[in-house]
Amino acid sequence: MDVAILIYEGFTALDVTGPFEVLSRLPAPRVRFVSAIPGMCPADQPGFGLVAEPLESMAEPDLIVVSGGSTTQRFLSDEAVLTWLRRAHQTSVRTTSVCTGALLLGAAGLLEGREATTHWYELESLRCFGATPTSRRVVEDGKIITAAGVSSGIDMALLLCDRLQGPAYAQAVQLAIEYDPQPPHDAGSVSKAPAEVVRFMRDDFARSYGPSWAERCASSPGGDR
Repeated sequence: MDVAILIYEGFTALDVTGPFEVLSRLPAPRVRFVSAIPGMCPADQPGFGLVAEPLESMAEPDLIVVSGGSTTQRFLSDEAVLTWLRRAHQTSVRTTSVCTGALLLGAAGLLEGREATTHWYELESLRCFGATPTSRRVVEDGKIITAAGVSSGIDMALLLCDRLQGPAYAQAVQLAIEYDPQPPHDAGSVSKAPAEVVRFMRDDFARSYGPSWAERCASSPGGDR
């Protein structure tokens, strides 16, 4: 099974390594990192990067995983990426995204009329692409599966294992990686975190990454994306 994980400069490491750890345990996997600019691709945090192959090296993958990152907005008009996504999606078994990777699926026109999720900071941005945002951690609509922020990519990949190999296989993979989250605080979503923590993080993201895509859409002439 060919698995293409799309990365780009500024991708978030866990968006990629979480699904990789799970999907590499599928039967006979061939997992490749692909990018419009092949070679060493740095993540959005210093000290980590991955070597990517050209997009053309995975023209017809069985599974597509689109990573998110701090720089996703910069690639929403990258025709090389969007064209590859549209073509690869035509023959894929499943097309998926983690975090803000959903915005790339949206920019490619793949989320029109679908339910989808992404990182909470960009959740309303999905409306810019004709999608219906939902705060669920993982959303399956047809053959497209979108995951919320960062760590939810592990949940999404386990769902893929379930859909492709059955629940017993997915449970075995979950046990193999001992995925049993027990964080010290129950603050992993906007609905659970204290209001002051949500405000702090929203302000921090705005300072660090700028406005959400929805805010940019609203401020552009005519509200166009």
